[in-house]
Amino acid sequence: MKINDFIEIIPPKNFNFNECLVFLNRSNREILHRIHEKSIFKAIQINEENVLLHITIKNSRIHVTFPLGTPISSEMKLQISQYITEWFDLERDVIPFYKMAEKDPILRNLVNKYKGYRVIGIPDLFEALTWAIIGQQINLTFAYQLKKRLVEQFGEKMLWDEKSYWLFPQPDQIASINVSDLTDLQFTRRKAEYIIDIAKMACRNELSKKSLRQKDYDGLKKKLLSIRGVGSWTADYVIMRCFYRTNAFPIADVGLQRALQRQLGLDRKPTIEEIMKLAQPWKGWESYATFYLWRSAYD
Repeated sequence: MKINDFIEIIPPKNFNFNECLVFLNRSNREILHRIHEKSIFKAIQINEENVLLHITIKNSRIHVTFPLGTPISSEMKLQISQYITEWFDLERDVIPFYKMAEKDPILRNLVNKYKGYRVIGIPDLFEALTWAIIGQQINLTFAYQLKKRLVEQFGEKMLWDEKSYWLFPQPDQIASINVSDLTDLQFTRRKAEYIIDIAKMACRNELSKKSLRQKDYDGLKKKLLSIRGVGSWTADYVIMRCFYRTNAFPIADVGLQRALQRQLGLDRKPTIEEIMKLAQPWKGWESYATFYLWRSAYD
């Protein structure tokens, strides 16, 4: 590898890499990245070429190297930088969120404790939709197990230092399989059908992030809700983590409800009506409020 085969990204002032690692390291069943000594190893695909990234902080900058020594063109470096910038929502001005949160009795302590934490997304739409559908009505541990089985069965991997680094399957890899291929992995029949249908839609160019991101929140949610298997929670989850809309609010999320229960010291989960009332001051920043409440659960 040439000595200049790296990328440096200057993060915004309000960015805490270590806090983001907490979210990324929340499950030991995660298969799409590996956390090691306050750095991230992640395989991604750029222009149909697989690239292994090693992401860390060096001299207050995001420092990216390529462990496999893959030749990286200037165009690829630009796309990798764009991927990381989107992944960590680095272009977001979070000052208005902090100003709002500092006046909120629930969020005040969270933003002070976890300052610099950002919405960590899933830039690929097919992956985001599939992950959201996998997570419907099951616990997080089993959701990660199902994702692991899916990726190991149908994804590609890169090998380095005697470890495997996996990439999420592309839509064409899933569109051609049978429902039984997923039920054999313990997917329900309905979830298997939904995921295969979405893969086929993506292959037919009926599901494009580029075209969907032009829509406003209401238009985007309406389109997502028209997809078989996508309900309100799934749509808002994808809008938050793939389209980075700060007003997306998966209000029925069990993790969100439990985090609020702890913050409020309740002996039960708050109702949807109670959450709606509590969230009135968060208007426009519901996704960031959700992420900070989720973060409180990882301590």
